[in-house]
Amino acid sequence: MWKSFLALFLCSAPVLAQEQQPTAYEAMRLVGQQNREYVNHILSVVGTNGNPQPASWKILIDDPQARGGVREFEVGEGRILSERTPLRSAVAGSLGQTIDTAKLNLDSSGAYTLAEQTAASSHIGFGTVDYLLRNDERGNPIWRISLVRQSGEPAGTIFIGANHGTVTRTEGMFAGGDEQLARSDEGENPDREYPQEESDQSDADNPDDENIVKRRIKQTFYHVRDDVKRTFYKVRRSFIDFFRDH
Repeated sequence: MWKSFLALFLCSAPVLAQEQQPTAYEAMRLVGQQNREYVNHILSVVGTNGNPQPASWKILIDDPQARGGVREFEVGEGRILSERTPLRSAVAGSLGQTIDTAKLNLDSSGAYTLAEQTAASSHIGFGTVDYLLRNDERGNPIWRISLVRQSGEPAGTIFIGANHGTVTRTEGMFAGGDEQLARSDEGENPDREYPQEESDQSDADNPDDENIVKRRIKQTFYHVRDDVKRTFYKVRRSFIDFFRDH
């Protein structure tokens, strides 16, 4: 009997550990509890080896009072594991505009659900995911979800708008193509004019078979994007509401 109990415990322990892994919102909330103003100065949120969630998150804060002007927290196990003030040059790739948390409507758990759905539609398997939340070039928060195979090789990357849940771009998916939407976040800038996609312009110079393949890839991508958008409304989660309610 004890052997059976021990075997059951060993099998269930990894599942329990995964369920206890914090989401990005939970990590951000812990940092905000130390200093409420920090949540208004978040530059990026990073998590690696998520299965589905990472064991810890690194949150970079714009802080003029810190050495180098930035402060980094590592959060895991329901607490702040470390706090440091790295040199600004050491984190240059993570710098940009601070994230407007009022625009955050997608926690990392929801981002994983949408990425998993996108990967399944592209017939891509993966073992773990790496997360990066930061602003895009238009100042909108976006999740970059990097899929990693069991072997450690990259399986593809998915970009998801954290405001409206739109899959804006994929890399290494859909027959290896890189499909980008004409509009990255619906409703963000309705008056902006967008050029036609380059693949449309080059169709006249390519064989008919190649044109058909490109059209099918596009159609598949847009179909998946619409399916993912419908799922977004089921997993949508406002950070402002989450922070206030906790």
